[in-house]
Amino acid sequence: MVTVQPIHSEADYDAALEEIGTIMDALPGTPDGDRLEVLTVLVAAWEAEHYPIPEPDPIAMILHVMEAKELTRADLVPLIGNKGRVSEVLNRKRPLTLDMIRRLHEGLGIPADVLVQAYPLAAE
Repeated sequence: MVTVQPIHSEADYDAALEEIGTIMDALPGTPDGDRLEVLTVLVAAWEAEHYPIPEPDPIAMILHVMEAKELTRADLVPLIGNKGRVSEVLNRKRPLTLDMIRRLHEGLGIPADVLVQAYPLAAE
C-alpha cells in the first residue's frame, strides 16, 4: 500500500480522487477504511482552499426557502414587516435589518451567517 501524501497539486488531487473511487466501499476500521477517511479529509481541505463555495445570496436563499416550504410573500409578513416591506426586501429595494435577520433565522431556519452578508440592491 502506498503512503498517503499531502495534496500539493491538481495531479495529486486527481490521484486522490481516483483512489477514493477505488476504495469507496471500504469498511470503517479496516486499513482501506482508514485510508479512505484520511484521503477524504485531504481532498476536503484541498477543495476548501482551491474551490471554495461562496455563501448564497441572502435574497436568493429566502426565495429558495419560500419555494421549498411553499410559502407566499404573505407568510413573510410576521418576519419582515408589512406587505410593502416584504416586497421591497424581496425586490432588493431595501436591505434586511438586524431584526428581520433574526426573525428569518428563527422563523425559517436560514443560517444567520447567510442573511448578514452584503448583497446588491436594485439601482435607484
